[in-house]
Amino acid sequence: MKTDLTDTTASKINKALVKARRAIGTPAVGMVLTLVIVTDEENAYDALKSANDASREHPSRTIVVIKRVSRSPRDRTKSRLDAEVRVGADAGTGDTVVLRLYGEVADHAQSVVLPLLLPDAPVVVWWPVNAPLDPASDPLGALGQRRVTDSYAAEKPIDELRARAENYEPGDTDLAWTRITPWRSMLAAALDQVDCEVISAEVQGEQYNPSVELLAMWLADRLHVHVRRGVSAGPGLNEVRMLTSTGPIRLYRPNGGLALLTLEDQPDRAVALKRRETSELLAEELRRLDPDDTYASALRFGVDRLGGGLSAAPGNAPTAATATGSSGGSGSAGAAAATGGVASGGAAPGAAGGASGVTAPGGAGALGSGSVSSAGGPGHASASVPGAVSGSGPGLGAAVASAASAARAAAALPPAAPSSAPSGTEGSAGSAGDGDSERPTPAQMPPVKKATTP
Repeated sequence: MKTDLTDTTASKINKALVKARRAIGTPAVGMVLTLVIVTDEENAYDALKSANDASREHPSRTIVVIKRVSRSPRDRTKSRLDAEVRVGADAGTGDTVVLRLYGEVADHAQSVVLPLLLPDAPVVVWWPVNAPLDPASDPLGALGQRRVTDSYAAEKPIDELRARAENYEPGDTDLAWTRITPWRSMLAAALDQVDCEVISAEVQGEQYNPSVELLAMWLADRLHVHVRRGVSAGPGLNEVRMLTSTGPIRLYRPNGGLALLTLEDQPDRAVALKRRETSELLAEELRRLDPDDTYASALRFGVDRLGGGLSAAPGNAPTAATATGSSGGSGSAGAAAATGGVASGGAAPGAAGGASGVTAPGGAGALGSGSVSSAGGPGHASASVPGAVSGSGPGLGAAVASAASAARAAAALPPAAPSSAPSGTEGSAGSAGDGDSERPTPAQMPPVKKATTP
């Protein structure tokens, strides 16, 4: 059932909602939250469709806020509020209010939305496109316990990630992070199956995809190892390779559907890693409304270390750096193992071909110990990356680097170079960095030396 209201008020909209629910015979309200969608006219249909699909798992009142910009200066001073009220089959399992704000009222959307919120229910604010730089300080964002953005929809995704890190507040999250939940769960489960030490890792994905960057940051943050970022043709995230003390671990998804998990001395297995619809991502984010500390840690850890991969992107200055190796000498710019640093082989969004790697000071001796937190977040799978303080059993926490292995890895590093090595040229997904004679191989990277469990 649909009801159109022209030049109306929030009070009249509430009355129309009650009247419409009584008309269809469902006066009781069984909704668990209010979802506020802030979008434009172009993207309103797709966003509302995704919200209605997600409401089958989370019955909610959906309020769509569309700010209509008047063409003439005279019309911009005239405030008007039009609304469309939907209940029943037209609104999923809850009810829907579509608000169109004209003139000066568009600058005070929160005063219109506030009377329409469900009482004593959490509020989630979602920006499908054009999210503010600081969602928590936005007048509409301040109404919500949870604020959902999507950096993939931004014109410059990496700049968007950097802004998210600078302005992060508990309750912020991003659908680019939600897209990699199955990958994080699968990688954590793979490491649970072997008793090994992770030495280095590489993440391959399409060029303009913030999910690939976030996964690389998460691996570097959790594992405290050198992580390379490579470019592939996509779609999305294609491959993660981890070099461990017992052999390589590879998770490869060539076409956005099934993926292949390869472990040393184990048969290859096919796993489901399909690209999910926006409604599925939104439903996952609505399952838990507490702050996602894992997302915050990964986001803050790696944003400032993505500069080397962005040297060709507009508005980003090229960066090259060398890092001090464990033996006291300098390693090549694209290969030094920083403290969980994300190094680019010239493969971040906005880069054209190869770019300089970005590293942070410290080699094997700087790779300190630390807890490895859960792979989950709000609505994420419960599989965890082992290696927390209590980490008994196989996995990340059980692998403790010996002094002898650290010394052998340090001896395997190339001799000190007087300056930063030139950036390599990125080839296909399987040949990233080939041709750079001064870049050490993953096997030459110093291992992670973790503190023993007391």
